[in-house]
Amino acid sequence: MVVGWAGDGAVTQQISDSIDSEVNRARAALPKGESLNECAECGEPIDERRRLALPGVKLCLPCQRELEKNLKPSSFFNRRGSKDSQLR
Repeated sequence: MVVGWAGDGAVTQQISDSIDSEVNRARAALPKGESLNECAECGEPIDERRRLALPGVKLCLPCQRELEKNLKPSSFFNRRGSKDSQLR
């Protein structure tokens, strides 16, 4: 299929790049290091299963949910693969 200036497989490559970028962003956001026994936000104990599952965890589950609720959603558009970014 011919799409403007894009070569064959360009759409598939852009989707793949978008997925790879989001996976890398999510991996970089994972906590690292030693987990805390008590939540850094409220001081409540962090469940042992949570500490074992997420190395470096600093927040209890309710505080983590509240934090994530207030985060701005990331853009799912890969600017590196768009024609607009290539025209600049």
